[in-house]
Amino acid sequence: MVENLLHKTRIASGVSQLDRLLGGIFIGDNVVWHDDAGSLASVFYLNFIQESTSQEKPLIYVSFDRSPRNLLEKLGPLAESEHFTLLDCFTYGKGAGSEVFSNFYEENPSDWPCRIICVDEPWEVNKVTDSFYGIHSELDGDVRFVFESLTGMQELWGGEDHIIRFYSHSCPRLYELNTIAYWILEKKAHSTRLRAQINQIAQVAIDLSVKRGTTSLTILKAEERSLENLNKPHRYWVKGLTVSFETEKHTTGQIDLGMRLKELRMKRGLSQTELAKLVGVTPSTISQVESRLIYPSLPALLKMAEVLSVEIAAFFQGTSDVGRQVVFPGSGAVDIKFPELPADSVSAKLLAPLDFDGKAEPYLIEIPPKRTIPSHFFIHKGEEMGYVLSGKLQLKVGKGIYSVRSGDVIYLTADMPSQWKNPGPGAAKILWVKIK
Repeated sequence: MVENLLHKTRIASGVSQLDRLLGGIFIGDNVVWHDDAGSLASVFYLNFIQESTSQEKPLIYVSFDRSPRNLLEKLGPLAESEHFTLLDCFTYGKGAGSEVFSNFYEENPSDWPCRIICVDEPWEVNKVTDSFYGIHSELDGDVRFVFESLTGMQELWGGEDHIIRFYSHSCPRLYELNTIAYWILEKKAHSTRLRAQINQIAQVAIDLSVKRGTTSLTILKAEERSLENLNKPHRYWVKGLTVSFETEKHTTGQIDLGMRLKELRMKRGLSQTELAKLVGVTPSTISQVESRLIYPSLPALLKMAEVLSVEIAAFFQGTSDVGRQVVFPGSGAVDIKFPELPADSVSAKLLAPLDFDGKAEPYLIEIPPKRTIPSHFFIHKGEEMGYVLSGKLQLKVGKGIYSVRSGDVIYLTADMPSQWKNPGPGAAKILWVKIK
């Protein structure tokens, strides 16, 4: 049976340890997440969204439980992609067409960060299926889906029989259409009968549970894959979008080239597609290396090091001496991209080597004259500070607007700027430091 997978395309889930436990996720897979607490699956589907959009793959998010505004706030930069489509089954479903929710559509659609389609009769199963199959027909390549959630569907459609009929029809069809679909359900909200029937149809079924504050993941089904990891709980921890499994905490001395490559790539602000073009490989190759599914060839590894301006040793844990370096020549500064910000609105250089793992990261940031940046440079939970080298700037933090000029120091603790503006006639330059 495992040989059949050789003819299918393997993709990364965005969580490398999950890919290793499963033996990979394949185009055609329907992945069902049995969520014990109703909130455990989010980190896994958020990583899936991030991975898909970084590869510029179309993704359709079907929402029954959240209003568009609430969902866009939850997803943040993850929804700011032309490849992301939100199918809103909430506004006229659980939202009952209330003006509180429907007024969202009176805003200018050009202000929305992604494509949003509202289903006007989501209580009709056929209306929902016609909508997402219609969207799918307009898209190219392998389309990804996130259904949030089967529990929300059941509450709107009025019973488990409707869910079973819908899923029994949709799952095989999505498989034939070469999609990858994540299905979320709250385990305690459904009968054992429904969960068993859904598992029988799905290609992959995963249980997420929490006991005494400890979360664990158990693979209930992984069709046509090795049975080695089935029905074995794997403890894991979450910090932001990073998922760390217990086994990883005991292997810190081992080579983890994939994770290191991902760290260095994201530090440069490069997508998998951009790095692939620079290296001369496919985005799928970068994805599979980062997910630890394959190792790169030596020529590709050398090119990756060249593109990222690091020594090959930087890809292997514990082998780089850069942490003991005292002086970093200016010629070693590396250009950094901000993919979430408008093109040409800001430029930056990382002043320390890309593989330097210090407690502070220094950047030289330049904002052109008369430019406005709609958000902060970084998504960072630590403190940050900046010294204005030249020019004038305005920054908006909370409800306050602050003006700074050459010689001023900016220090951020918890709140991040929601806007930067250069009102002056010349470029503004800042020495900016991220503090871990």
